[in-house]
Amino acid sequence: MRVLFPYIAQPHQTLHSLPIAMEMASRHPDAEVHVACTTQEHLDYARSLASYYPESKASFELLHLPSLLRERVERHGHTVFSRLASLFFNKKYFSTFQGIVVPERTSLYLRKLGVRKPRLIWTRHGAGDRAIGFARDVKNFDYVLMAGRKVEQRLLAQGAIRPGCYHTGVYAKFDMVHRMRDTRARLFNNNRPTILYNPHFNTRLSSWPKMGLNVLSHFANQDRYNLIFAPHYRLFDNKRSEAKQLERAFGSNSHMLIDTGSTRSIDMTYTSAADLYLGDTSSQIAEFLVKPRACLFLNAHNVTWEGDENYRFWTLGPVLNTVDYLGEAVDDAFCSHGAFVNLQKDYIRDTFDLSGDEPTAPVGADAIVDFLRMAS
Repeated sequence: MRVLFPYIAQPHQTLHSLPIAMEMASRHPDAEVHVACTTQEHLDYARSLASYYPESKASFELLHLPSLLRERVERHGHTVFSRLASLFFNKKYFSTFQGIVVPERTSLYLRKLGVRKPRLIWTRHGAGDRAIGFARDVKNFDYVLMAGRKVEQRLLAQGAIRPGCYHTGVYAKFDMVHRMRDTRARLFNNNRPTILYNPHFNTRLSSWPKMGLNVLSHFANQDRYNLIFAPHYRLFDNKRSEAKQLERAFGSNSHMLIDTGSTRSIDMTYTSAADLYLGDTSSQIAEFLVKPRACLFLNAHNVTWEGDENYRFWTLGPVLNTVDYLGEAVDDAFCSHGAFVNLQKDYIRDTFDLSGDEPTAPVGADAIVDFLRMAS
């Protein structure tokens, strides 16, 4: 059985499926596990994560891409074209596998490229409420892994999954974070409470274009809180010169940490360290709330969100339509957190079908292997 775990997009998706690859390699000797990436940097990152699974043996390969296109991706980040090109130039390679396990949905284009034999398995990445995570094309996957009841119920309701072709209780990123836990360094040399500002990349949903600079300026000019600015990885992936300007403008403040795209921005270093989450629509809120803490949400587009299941997480803390009085709002969010604790706990129970710190990647690996055996 040959199973491929390809990574054709940004590295934040890697943690959602690589632990499953490593568990499959160690638990199922008859499974030949391959990990393939578009760039050497991404491949090196995947290898570094795999080192936390020394008992697992997998093959690591660089996907074929024309050199000019690969250089462009390395310099300027991924685009829709680069992701599709990664599929097109490797379609013969993809066809040699029984199963292809992906954290994104772009790989469904393999079917349009004539890659018919491999079963396509989706691990998802993130556990948020936005509609994009429940797109209609999910039904085109042969098998789906997901975190918990919230996702299962929505996908079943729209006919995107069918009994026997999915498994719940899998959020493999937590496995990797647990293995990496002892490597955490202290982020600030003071005892102030720490705020994580985590805006989304999509301009139609994000607080960054309208509010972001005002948020950073506010925290630069106060002395009560630390601020970690760690937006969704894709916000600055194609705007790297703008990212450098921000680092120059705010990075000299000892109580501010500006991270526009390091591996620490995707491995829960910051969601684990912060005392309050400040954001809009990123699914990192679910990872943050595994340990209930204060939240404050920014409604930069005056969305009518009450009762909308795509904004359920906005019921877990105060929601602001303006940042004119951000300092007072942060103070109030800390003070009022007690009113939201039970809602947060209920949300996490619905989002993650988990029991303690038990790893879930083994569950996902076994489910995929069982499915592929039955499908062969």
